[in-house]
Amino acid sequence: MPTPLTLTPLTGIPLIHPGDDIAAAILRSITDMKLILKDGDIFVLAQKIVSKAEGRIINLNTIIPSSEAVKYAKITEKDPRLIELILKESQSVLRACPGVIIVEHRLGFVCANAGIDHSNVGWASDEEQSIGVANSLEKKLESNDQPPEEWVLLLPEDPDRTARSLRNALEKATNKKLGFMIIDSHGRAWRMGTVGVAIGLASLPGVIDLRGESDIFGYKLRATQIGVADELAAAASLVMGQAAERCPIVHVRGFPYRLRETSLNEVLRPKEMDLFR
Repeated sequence: MPTPLTLTPLTGIPLIHPGDDIAAAILRSITDMKLILKDGDIFVLAQKIVSKAEGRIINLNTIIPSSEAVKYAKITEKDPRLIELILKESQSVLRACPGVIIVEHRLGFVCANAGIDHSNVGWASDEEQSIGVANSLEKKLESNDQPPEEWVLLLPEDPDRTARSLRNALEKATNKKLGFMIIDSHGRAWRMGTVGVAIGLASLPGVIDLRGESDIFGYKLRATQIGVADELAAAASLVMGQAAERCPIVHVRGFPYRLRETSLNEVLRPKEMDLFR
């Protein structure tokens, strides 16, 4: 009998600033929620809070576009300063047309804009949020005449490393065996819309290989490999939301596979097997 899979948003997570301790924020939240952790529990974190904590916010006014960036900016009709950051965060450009630039990120996966984002980049205090200040970053920067759209957020420097660090801190504090995953929203080659996908893993399997297992009729599976990390990432993304929900961390219980050491490389398709490149 399959066990229920439960995804619970952590409450009370503050807006994250550069240098903030995410592990401490998780511990405060689970204490306030009276959540008793069990071996095998998993935490799924939105990329944005990790990037903010690591100070991966960049002001476009500090960027000088290269000639290559200007070239791609004309093709894509995008800000050449943004294109310069995309190129710096990428190994190669795979597609470029008006409105779209698809790259192989330096971390190895394929995505649009190297994962660089404008949305939810600003930070405000909880007090400012409570009085309805929608974007205190604009207020903070009034003296420099730099509007919020001049700021962008890069993906974490090493999401696997961050996931391992957070796992180690929480395991030490709770004496439980835990899994951690950092996720981002990516588009897909065959379908419209974005879904949550894994970009950093710690103790959470990326792919489960069922080849050689039998189905209910005794047929031996020959090709079935399940992207379980991305399946869970998509489910957690539904709980998190994509706009103003302020739910960047989800606790998961009932994941049907054993935790083990892993990394993002487990889910990346080798180039020789990629029919789209």
